[in-house]
Amino acid sequence: MSNETLSRIGWALSAVFALFMIGASAAPKLMQMPLVTNIMTTLGWPSAPTMLIGVMELGFTLLFLFPPTALLGAILMTGLYGGAIVTNLRADQPMFSHTLFALYLGILMWVALWLREPAIRQVFPLRRAD
Repeated sequence: MSNETLSRIGWALSAVFALFMIGASAAPKLMQMPLVTNIMTTLGWPSAPTMLIGVMELGFTLLFLFPPTALLGAILMTGLYGGAIVTNLRADQPMFSHTLFALYLGILMWVALWLREPAIRQVFPLRRAD
């Protein structure tokens, strides 16, 4: 597959990722929706700094979308996802649907970045086992 084709697929996956992060995760936190407070209370964090978390999600997503800062955005988002996984583990949430959801998003994000950035593919090449 050509670099251009890989890049287009990567940008399409990046758009899906960004739309989800902004629309389904950051926006409800930034709008201080009651649903967010209820979820955070269920997770054992009743006074969670949801506005700060929403700002971080939005900021890291925008960094991820801007090519010169995409790697930084992916690294910062990965850290945020680690916190989400630990929070869900501590609250004894269902493993595959809740706890690992951040892992699924992280995989989508990193695959999208790998596909759209040839430099990332050079650092992490796929090799066939011989």
